Amino acid sequence: MKKRIFLPSMLIIVVLMLCSSAYAALSADAIVDRANKAAYYAGKDGMAEVHMVITDSQGRTRIRDFTILRKDIQEGGEQKFYVYFYKPEDVRDMVYMVWKHLGRDDDRWLYLPALDLVRRIAASDKRSSFVGSDFVYEDVSGRGVDEDVHTLIGQDKTYYIIKNVPKDKRFVEFDYYNVWIRKDNFLPVKGEYYSGGKKIKVIEGSNIKVIQGYPTITLMKAENLASGSNTVITYKKIKYDINLSDSIFTERYLRKPPVRWIKRR
Repeated sequence: MKKRIFLPSMLIIVVLMLCSSAYAALSADAIVDRANKAAYYAGKDGMAEVHMVITDSQGRTRIRDFTILRKDIQEGGEQKFYVYFYKPEDVRDMVYMVWKHLGRDDDRWLYLPALDLVRRIAASDKRSSFVGSDFVYEDVSGRGVDEDVHTLIGQDKTYYIIKNVPKDKRFVEFDYYNVWIRKDNFLPVKGEYYSGGKKIKVIEGSNIKVIQGYPTITLMKAENLASGSNTVITYKKIKYDINLSDSIFTERYLRKPPVRWIKRR
């Protein structure tokens, strides 16, 4: 006859307390690191078709359609991004490429087909508007986690709230920003930017779907509270672990896009 082993109820309580305290004990830096990986490192590489709608303060809209490709060089570390534009006609065949680094400035290029010109984007321009939208160039690849001082300023059952203060304020338009990070999947779903004591910008992510096992934000909205404009991004046909070649993320493919990956189906 098999003996039944009963775990004392007090021991169960202790185990549960230890598990819950492990989450409570996460430092702000650890939370931000996990959020960065959840938001930007799903799979070893990936792609998505993107539809962007820019609306000004008078309700007038502009459209941007593009495909974004991403390849990780190191988990939580260096990455490469390739963004190819389809619409409107004045940006068709334009390409934006990023080599994301740790501990130093990222490399960024912009190919302008009308001029057949490849332009390097300086570090001082990383907070400039991305193709006329309320997002900035830096938003494409994500802000480096080591560029800010992180402080846990609040939490509830659903979110961690992290205050982020830039170490170098020369190239940013804000004094600090607060981010709401979900506790269940560590996705950052809201960011509020402040300057001079006023909230100047809000970015929110929603419509979270689990794609190939990875929780993924499929809708992003950025609001510029000063200008009254906003930009909504919808991500479609998202795929991960597609074995992108390193050669795609080179200057050669700025002028000759990889048809296999950018052809819309």
